[in-house]
This record gives sequence, structure tokens and C-alpha cells, in this order.
Amino acid sequence: MAGSTTQDAAQISITSSPKPGASLRENISVESESGNATNASSQLLWSRIRGHCREAFSEFFGTMILVLFGDGVVAQVTLSHGEKGNYQSISWGWGLGVMLGVYVSGASGSHINPAVTLASCVLRKFPWRKWPIYAAAQVLGAMCAAAIIYGNYKSAIDVYEGGSNIRTVPGYSDTATAGIFCTYPAPFLTRTGQFFSEFIASAILMFMIFALKDDANLGAGPLFPLGLFFVIFGIGACFGWETGYAINLARDFGPRLVTYMVGYGPEVWKAGNYYFWVPMVAPFLGCTFGGWIYDMFLYTGDDSPVNTPFIGLRRLVRPLGRKQDGVQSHV
Repeated sequence: MAGSTTQDAAQISITSSPKPGASLRENISVESESGNATNASSQLLWSRIRGHCREAFSEFFGTMILVLFGDGVVAQVTLSHGEKGNYQSISWGWGLGVMLGVYVSGASGSHINPAVTLASCVLRKFPWRKWPIYAAAQVLGAMCAAAIIYGNYKSAIDVYEGGSNIRTVPGYSDTATAGIFCTYPAPFLTRTGQFFSEFIASAILMFMIFALKDDANLGAGPLFPLGLFFVIFGIGACFGWETGYAINLARDFGPRLVTYMVGYGPEVWKAGNYYFWVPMVAPFLGCTFGGWIYDMFLYTGDDSPVNTPFIGLRRLVRPLGRKQDGVQSHV
């Protein structure tokens, strides 16, 4: 009798359900659907966040890859006293970093440089409202990369500098390591020379980007990242010695800020007669100028203001209600 009673109770427990009149199979199905709906809802939430922020994530990680390879190769060459590479190794490393960064950031147009984004806004109808988002993502990505490189090479930096509490900047020490992370000019350069070196390198960069993306010209098509690899290598090999060819605010300012945070001191701003502002300003002017030169003499697309009435001046007085936010740029 006791066994029968227990069996009956178990049977009642199994057949009872929160849904009156429903069978066990129906209840299991309802619970399963409820669980799947919860999981789907959770996945949908992240998918929505990722979809909304994908371009920012793309620029963040693209720039991070760029600086990881670039600062990484400078660290290896410097800290090994040239035994594990030379100046050409640095040019190859930065070229490789840009190429891989472009592959990573294709979803956002592969700018990985605030100056390239600005030139795209001015000359390719890229939405102006996206510029601060792209620039912030690029700077943060560069900062994260610099922090990773610093953590990875900290022991080597301690030995090279002569102690864990010693951190020096070029111009203040023969064993300075701040130049691993950001650029410092050659001591013989005048202010004009500093600015012009960054300006011309940035202009060449943007001129070549527009050329590689112009299908009406020879263009590079799917080989664009490889073409850009050789552009960066060429700029480094031919124009990089004097200032370190920052040609990118994010690549220079982000890591410079990290070096200030980890103990290199205010000298990171004072060095080179307060050189830090040159790689922040010159790339914007240089990239815009280089892109404008390409459009003025070679580009025939109607998305450039150069190829519109009055060389784009009409756009400046266009009513604010007529926006171009829907137009994408893949520079």
C-alpha cells in the first residue's frame, strides 16, 4: 500500500502542470520554447549592441592591430640594440600593421586614422557626424595597443633604461625608450622642417589611398590592403627618418598619452620644443591636401566636391536639412 501510494503521488506530480489541461509533452515544449526565447532575446540584445557599435569596434580593433605591430617592431629593434632588426625592419613592421589593420576594419571602411576620416568627410561625402566616433575609437585602440606593448616589454625596458623606476624621453637620455611608442623629431630639425616632413608624408598617404581606391584609374580592388602595405613601407623608407612618420594622430597621441600615464613624465609633451602638436595637426592638413590634389587632377567621380559646380562651394551654402548621412565611404 505504501509503495502504491508513493507511486500514485509521483504520477500526480508528473502529470500536474502549470498549464491546466496540458500534457507532460506540451509542458516540456512550452518550457523549452520559453528557454529558447530567453536565449534568443539575450543573443538579440548583444547583436543589436554589436550592430549599433560595429563601425566603432571595427576602427578600434583595426587601429589596435596597427599599433601593436608598429610599436612592437620598434620595441624589438630598440631594446635588442639592433640585434633583432634595423630601420628597414621598422618600415616593414608598420606596413604590415597597416595592412592587417585594414583587413580587420573593413566593416567601417578601414580608416584607422582620424586624418583619413576627415579627408573622407571633406572629399567623399562621409557623414560628418561619424567623425568624432571614429576618431575616439581610433585613439582608444591605439592606447590599448601601446599599453599591451608596454606590459609585454616592461622587463626589457627596465634593463635597457637601467632600472624599473627610470623612464626617459629622446633628447633627455641616450637610453630613452619613449620613442618606442610615439614619435620624436631629429634634433637638427627646425619647426618648419618638422611640420613639412609630417605634412608631405600625410599628403602622399592620402593621395595614394584615393589612387588605390579609384576604379576609374588602375585601382587596387581586393589588393588594396597589400597596396597600402607598400605605400606605408615606402613612406617609412623614404620619408620617415626625420620625424618618425606619425602621419596619424591616433597612432601618436594615444601612445604618447599612455607613456605619460606610466611614468615618462611631462617630457613627453616638452620634447622637441613641444613637438607633440605637430603630428596632431599636420596629418589633418596633409591628408586633406593630398586628397584634394588627387581629386583636382585625376579623379572624375561626382562624389568629390571638386567635380561639382564652383568646385564644391555650393555645398557650403546648401540648406542644413539636406544631409548626406546615408552615403558611405570605403576609403
